[in-house]
Amino acid sequence: MSRPYQVGDQVLLVDTKRRQYLVTLQEGGEFHTHSGVVLHDRLINSEEGTSVLSSSNSTYLSFRPSMSEYIKKMPRGAQVIYPKDIGAIMMIADVYPNAKVFETGVGSGALSMSLLRSGANVFGYELREDFANRAQENVRIMLGDDSLKKYDVKIRDSYESIEEQDFDRAILDLPEPWLVVPHLKKALLSGGIVVAYTPSIKQAIKVREAMANNGFSLTETIEVLHRGWHVEGEAVRPDHRMVAHTGFISSGRLLHK
Repeated sequence: MSRPYQVGDQVLLVDTKRRQYLVTLQEGGEFHTHSGVVLHDRLINSEEGTSVLSSSNSTYLSFRPSMSEYIKKMPRGAQVIYPKDIGAIMMIADVYPNAKVFETGVGSGALSMSLLRSGANVFGYELREDFANRAQENVRIMLGDDSLKKYDVKIRDSYESIEEQDFDRAILDLPEPWLVVPHLKKALLSGGIVVAYTPSIKQAIKVREAMANNGFSLTETIEVLHRGWHVEGEAVRPDHRMVAHTGFISSGRLLHK
């Protein structure tokens, strides 16, 4: 059973055109829109799913954001991996509770949140301190303070080396992931899975070559296309717009050393 909204909660407001706005509730706070002002006090102590009127009598629905919704609206430094790709990565990587996962290029923390919610212990490398701080703050807001106990982010260059070992899984989201693959021969356990996310097919080709040359098998590369459908009674059709190519997902499993 969900609890009523409290000060500090993240709330997703949805207008009649299904436009979404992420708001952090504050006592006496106001959310200003083109359709008037929504008073935070009207939401505080109300139940999830409540509708609220703005000062110009426009209706907004209120919900706690799902992870997918939060990722799309959260503050970011680096470009995030889209939820459609995160879902595929999580299944391909076969992340499970207490798995030891190496993530390099944590960016704004979108993928980290999914890994942590699955119960994994995440060890992240990030070159930029501002990105690392943003990722940890996004994780804290979405998953709570306790989640940070399983989230160890370090300012390090994975192109040079990976200090820790005995990882069950490795996820690479950085410009030249093929330079990290050789380090995984020591850092990843036999049978471990590596997944690399790359925007271009040329990058994917280099990743696959690195996997082939460093003891990885069962390699594959996919992309995920997301197309919605308009459904109104029995009148159905594909949406005019879709989220097509965003990146390539390449994976492999490490053979016994």
